Amino acid sequence: MPVYTVHAPSPHGTDLRAAEKFAFVRDGFHFWAMIYGPIWLLWHRLWLALIGWVIFFAALQAGLSSLGVGPTSIFFVDIILALLMGLEAASLRRWTLSRGKWRQLDVVVADDRETAERRFFERWGQKQRGIVNDQWAVDRGGPPPTRNVPGEAFSNPPPLPSGGIIGLFPEPGGSR
Repeated sequence: MPVYTVHAPSPHGTDLRAAEKFAFVRDGFHFWAMIYGPIWLLWHRLWLALIGWVIFFAALQAGLSSLGVGPTSIFFVDIILALLMGLEAASLRRWTLSRGKWRQLDVVVADDRETAERRFFERWGQKQRGIVNDQWAVDRGGPPPTRNVPGEAFSNPPPLPSGGIIGLFPEPGGSR
């Protein structure tokens, strides 16, 4: 199953209004990044990665040509670079998002992006409700056991044990 990382713009990371801006980045091999590397980088607006790729590719081509490497070897080097681009495309996208002050919110495992979004927002919505609706602070309807309410068995505090000792430790000088 594919793994998706969920990224949010940093100032609006937990805001419901920013939910439409969340980015889901699939981890793994990207076929179209391998076939059309520069176009894939343009499509995803990875400008620094595109500039770096163009400079590296041009320098490598010029270096291999100046060393007298044959066209077959240069072709195999190009194939290896294309495979590397397909393998590292998601990492380049995550790197660009982190440079843009985006933060990673979660990691989701799902079959496709739609399922990943549904799973993330279900889990994220429960966390948001947990922050707003604190169940521990809700009045359960009964008085706490320290109140003295006549007629209720649990309203009086429990009696102190004989000897005044609370806990499992014996009195000093007592029998074991």
